[in-house]
Amino acid sequence: MTEVLSARVSAQFAESVQLKLEASRLLAAPIARAADLLARALKAGGKVLACGNGGSAADAQHFAAELLNRFEIERAPLAAIALTTDSSTLTSIANDYAYEQVFSKQVRGLGRRGDALLAISTSGNSRNVIEAMQAAHELGVHVVALTGAGGGKMAALISPEDVNICVPHKRTARIQEVHLLVLHCLCDGIDFQLFPKSP
Repeated sequence: MTEVLSARVSAQFAESVQLKLEASRLLAAPIARAADLLARALKAGGKVLACGNGGSAADAQHFAAELLNRFEIERAPLAAIALTTDSSTLTSIANDYAYEQVFSKQVRGLGRRGDALLAISTSGNSRNVIEAMQAAHELGVHVVALTGAGGGKMAALISPEDVNICVPHKRTARIQEVHLLVLHCLCDGIDFQLFPKSP
C-alpha cells in the first residue's frame, strides 16, 4: 500500500509542477497587470478588499494578512480587508437577506472609488463573489478576478479596467495551488513597485 500511495503522491506533484510551468507562460502578463492595478490603488490611498468561499476564503485572508502585516520585506502596512472574517457580519447578512449578498453588502459599505477588489473563485461561478464584482463596478472599484476552469460566469463580468487571472485547469486542488503562488507573485509585485529601495 505504501508504494501505491507514494506513486499517487508523486503523480500529484508532477501534475502540479506541470500546471505551474504552463501557468507561468500564460499568466505572467495578467499577474503583472494585476500587481500594477493593486499597487496603483494602494499608492493612491485606496485599499484592497478580498473575498472568496472555502479555500478561497482562506486565500483572501492570507493575501490581506500579507499586505497589512508584511510579505518578505520590512515595510509599512498596506490597507487590505478580507471580507470573509467577520462572522457577525456574514451571518447577519445571510440571515436577514441572502448568502449571495454577504460580500456585496460589505463592498457597498466599505468600498470607495479607487479601491480594488480581489475576487477569488476556483470555478468562477460563486454567486456571492459575482455579486461582489457587480457591487464593485457600481462604485468604480476595479476588480482582480482569480479563477480557474475557463473563468466561469465571472469572466463575462471583467471590464477593460479589470484583470482576470484564470488558471488553465479544471481540478479544484490544482487551481488552488496555483492561486496561492499567484497571490505571492502579487505580493512581491506590489512590494517591488511601492518599496523599490527595500532589500
